[in-house]
Amino acid sequence: MLQLVGPDGGDGGNGGNIYFQVDKDRNTLIDFRYNRKFKAQNGENGSGSHCNGKYGEDLYIKVPIGTVIKDVETGKMVADLSEPDQTELVLKGGRGGRGNSHFKTSTRQAPRFAEDGEKGEEKEIILELKLLADVGLLGFPNVGKSTFLKAVTDAKPKIANYHFTTLQPNLGVVKTKDSDGFVIADIPGIIEGASEGVGLGIQFLRHIERTRLLLHFLDVSGQEGRNPVEDFYAINQELKKYSEKLSTRKQIIVANKVDILQDEEILKEVETLAKKEKLEMYQISAATGQGVQALMNDVATILKTLPKEDLIEVEDRVVYTLEEKQDQWTIKEEDGVFIVSGKAVERLMGRINIEDNESMYYLQKSLKNMEIEQRLKEMGVCEGDTVILAGWELEWYE
Repeated sequence: MLQLVGPDGGDGGNGGNIYFQVDKDRNTLIDFRYNRKFKAQNGENGSGSHCNGKYGEDLYIKVPIGTVIKDVETGKMVADLSEPDQTELVLKGGRGGRGNSHFKTSTRQAPRFAEDGEKGEEKEIILELKLLADVGLLGFPNVGKSTFLKAVTDAKPKIANYHFTTLQPNLGVVKTKDSDGFVIADIPGIIEGASEGVGLGIQFLRHIERTRLLLHFLDVSGQEGRNPVEDFYAINQELKKYSEKLSTRKQIIVANKVDILQDEEILKEVETLAKKEKLEMYQISAATGQGVQALMNDVATILKTLPKEDLIEVEDRVVYTLEEKQDQWTIKEEDGVFIVSGKAVERLMGRINIEDNESMYYLQKSLKNMEIEQRLKEMGVCEGDTVILAGWELEWYE
């Protein structure tokens, strides 16, 4: 006994998506220095008896809060991971192909062609960490910022008397009696030329962008032989070169190391600077605690007057989208050759068997339905001309 068997090809599984997810236990992007390529799992092939392939597993990439993702090609922002546990879809996996059962019609009972799966999206991106801190500690290396952070928070930064800066910011939470507290970021020391990328300057300046208040630390002890007034203007010049908006962020001058002050004139010069720039000034010793509590009390009060605004520039907001027109295609003519490209054409050619007459008939019908045939005729295509469809070179005939 003979039994007629219809088309029974199962669909392929979709490829996995790639997500970026905020991880509260991460505070640097150091892992991405050594691992720069990520790929989600492929979907499995479909098989007979209408057995569909398994979907590929999604890939979740963990990043610290404050991570901004940018598209290398356009320079535009893809995602701004600024909320706890935030998860953003950054790349979609390819869609699985469809089995031949989808192409059965009343006149085509047993189609000998199916649809190939689509490739997943690929994108080269840049990760930037822009810390979400209320207060940023600003100043040249070795002015006492790390000592201050350790004194007022539970943070445990490396502290040593050296002229080199730390390589990554440290964060700490200040607990206050009448508020929920606030976050302080010890910004690694900025040097002249930072806005042009000298040293690790650009990375450091990026960390300051989201702080609401800057404490500008100046070493008034005279031990290092530096001029704190010159240091103040040098760093503010770098801020202005990097971002006009950043240069206008509220600052407080912190004259540190007063416990080992060697020359009263240095302190007077800093006081004159504060008056000239109309900035508040505090004399402290981070090492002994002198003046620290008064400074912290006033910082807490000032922060109440500063709104928690979104400090990302308006023109940098997310413009990239994963949604694309699924029916999009373009045609261009080069030396008498008509080149048809686009997502829709790639999908179409993925389900065509050019050695099968039935499949080629399906291609011609699809070109007509998609209005590609009409556009080719408007552009002057003639019998015998070469038409390239998503990389496939075919000869046009009426």
